[in-house]
Amino acid sequence: MAACTHLDSVEILALPEPVEGCEECLATGGRWVHLRMCQSCGHIGCCDNSPGRHATAHHDSSGHPIIRSAEPAEDWSWCYEDELMFRLRAS
Repeated sequence: MAACTHLDSVEILALPEPVEGCEECLATGGRWVHLRMCQSCGHIGCCDNSPGRHATAHHDSSGHPIIRSAEPAEDWSWCYEDELMFRLRAS
């Protein structure tokens, strides 16, 4: 079974309260479909179905490998580098 090799980069598990929206879209008046949170720094960006694709753009510029869904009732994470989806739980 494949395993994520970037778990040591995770600094943030919980979402902020509240999540206002994609940081870049809010700044430019853009729109988003779904929100994702970088688990290294907490950046909130929009998904790849959104026009701006800001979560992926953040990964590309920062190198931060893991995001999690910032959507209500979703708790999955995605590693861009290993191309794996998984769930992280606080220990």
